Amino acid sequence: MVPLPGGPFLMGGTDGEGFPADGEGPVREVRLRPFRIDVHAVSNARFAEFAADTGHVTEAERYGWSHVFAGFLPGALRRDSPRVAETPWWCAVRGADWRHPEGPGSTVEERWDHPVVHVSWNDAAAYARWAGLRLPTEAEWEYAARGGLSRRRYPWGDELTPGGRHMCNIWQGAFPTKNTAEDGHRGTAPVGSFPPNGYGLHNVSGNVWEWCADRFSATFHIDGPRDNPAGPPDGPARVLRGGSYLCHDSYCTRYRVAARMGNTGDSSSGHTGFRCAADA
Repeated sequence: MVPLPGGPFLMGGTDGEGFPADGEGPVREVRLRPFRIDVHAVSNARFAEFAADTGHVTEAERYGWSHVFAGFLPGALRRDSPRVAETPWWCAVRGADWRHPEGPGSTVEERWDHPVVHVSWNDAAAYARWAGLRLPTEAEWEYAARGGLSRRRYPWGDELTPGGRHMCNIWQGAFPTKNTAEDGHRGTAPVGSFPPNGYGLHNVSGNVWEWCADRFSATFHIDGPRDNPAGPPDGPARVLRGGSYLCHDSYCTRYRVAARMGNTGDSSSGHTGFRCAADA
């Protein structure tokens, strides 16, 4: 983990690239206490230690299925798995879970240093308790992701590929049919991939979405607390930050540092993970 001093920073964005329903803005000054945060997402290896020590069964394992990107599936499994109507590139795959990221026949044996996926908010919170940590608040996550830069689009600046260099793991090509993988990865990348930001954090843009502690609201923060905000007191969805390897500017630019979305706390997918935080 890396210790961060906290203090005031400008949170949110109004660059017009987001979805109004996401509630990225307005830009507002937020003040944080000092805290610590993981330099990268929790890996398969670390989650395996937790599962072995506690016997934790993830919600995807209990439900018997989770969402997998259709392009990763063999033909028969792709045909037999129900699609999500609004986003038909997602298949509900029986047997998909953190140990089997693409369902039956897949494994994490060569991906121990990749971020764990197919974990719900509830699974992530259980891991954090086991580790003596917690999930970061949304404000802590954004402060850390900005790496000391103010009002920049990405953790490294405003240009997506400065000097032609890929700085994060997102989709290249024509989504969802062709991924040229110019950044070196079609799916998840190892947790320490790509250059860290100014605070030493890896992959706060792209790779996997990361759960935050807060409940999701598109409006609560407009008039909400500015000192150590922790989100609304209730609501069905939790905040996700950072975007994933499936983000592409043709439909989703949520790999920008101000971008956000919400999902129910029992949801899981092949592009969702988390990192932990702690009080200083």
